[in-house]
Amino acid sequence: MKPDTTPAIATPAEAQWVEAELVRSLMRTARNTQPVGLLLIPVFLGVMWDDATLGVLALWGFAASAVAVARFGIIRAYESEVAGQGSAQHLAFFMRCRLIWPASALVWGLTTLLYFDRSSLADQFICWLIMAGLAMFSINSLSSHLPTMRAYLDSLALSALAVMLWRSGVELGFHGPDYHLWLIALLVIFWQVLRQAGLRLHMTHRQNFELQYRNNQLIESLTRQTQAALDAVEIKNRFLASAAHDIRQPVHALGLYADWLGSEPELVHEIAPKIVESTKAVNALFDSLFDLVRLDSGKIKLSIETVRLDKLLHDLELQYRPLAEAKGLRFRVHAAPGSTESDPILLQRIVGNLISNAVKYTQGGGILVAARATAGRWRIEIWDTGVGIAPVHQREIFREFYKVPGHTGTEDGFGLGLYIVARLAHILGHPLRLDSRPGRGTVFRLLLEPTDATAAAERAASAVAQLVSRP
Repeated sequence: MKPDTTPAIATPAEAQWVEAELVRSLMRTARNTQPVGLLLIPVFLGVMWDDATLGVLALWGFAASAVAVARFGIIRAYESEVAGQGSAQHLAFFMRCRLIWPASALVWGLTTLLYFDRSSLADQFICWLIMAGLAMFSINSLSSHLPTMRAYLDSLALSALAVMLWRSGVELGFHGPDYHLWLIALLVIFWQVLRQAGLRLHMTHRQNFELQYRNNQLIESLTRQTQAALDAVEIKNRFLASAAHDIRQPVHALGLYADWLGSEPELVHEIAPKIVESTKAVNALFDSLFDLVRLDSGKIKLSIETVRLDKLLHDLELQYRPLAEAKGLRFRVHAAPGSTESDPILLQRIVGNLISNAVKYTQGGGILVAARATAGRWRIEIWDTGVGIAPVHQREIFREFYKVPGHTGTEDGFGLGLYIVARLAHILGHPLRLDSRPGRGTVFRLLLEPTDATAAAERAASAVAQLVSRP
């Protein structure tokens, strides 16, 4: 099979990484083969010592040594400055110094000026062996980077061919020995064979690095997925531990009240309300559990429509006013006529959770629920005169299972209400703001940006994806 083109690279990141690894491979090989190149200089000078003038040999020896020293300096600079850096630095460095290899090939190719048809056949044979060895050696040492290998072979072959054609055609008028033409033909064939062999070897290097990159990506992906699975188990374990702790008290109370009622049925009017309250606590836990499961599984169904804010708040007032007044709290609703585009059920769930929290954590004073328009934008505000939230806790309260330490009422909560509120508000595209002063009260402001159904569905899917892939 003849590989004419390199395989397609999946991504720019993969392309850059593979190219950098090919450069690293070439530089590692160049460091190991540098002594061989230096050793060949005195060998060639020794072979040609009796066949060429001392001045010409000295000039060539100086040029070959200068190129070798320059190549050695490049390798040292690479090892000290670039070897430990990223892919971009490797590629940038190599682009600046890549011409040193074709320059070295040019110096060796021009040696044909010294020996082709100018020295004994035995010395010419040795020199041709050196040239062939350099060409074949470049296949192994430079094939990692295809353009560099081709530039080296082309410089070596074309410079030698130019000298041979000049000697045979211009100086001798093609009246020289027949072996000149055979040598030229053999050099061309050898050159093309080496280019093809180098291409195949390069493709092997490239495919190996591509496979290594994709294996690394696969390992990283499997590691992330494994960690995500472990995190999911940890989340569920924390949830079960928290739920078991929080549900123990109302369930235990239900058992005690049932035993009490069984032994003293005449106290039914006193015990029944307590049973109702314990049952509500258990129901609240399961409501939170179902909300959390729907959010985490991405099964929230959106129904975006026009929502009348005054009707929404009055419906919530009917539900929560009795709870507030039972605690001796004033409950006020200011609902200016207006509407917004949102999911009515999810929006009611958000505002209802915020009102429920306000009732729970307010021991005296009152609660205000208001819908206001500012600069053409509607917002819903829930004010309370409760315990307030210290600044250190204001970001944490939106995390799952988080309870503010020392707050009255947190012992009956599950740490899920505000977490669910924040998730739903994000999905609907309604930014939620919090202002609070410890001991003075809290206000939540829900900005009612019109909800776009497509964008909301994308945010819901993205939230689930982030939950699954988070470290």
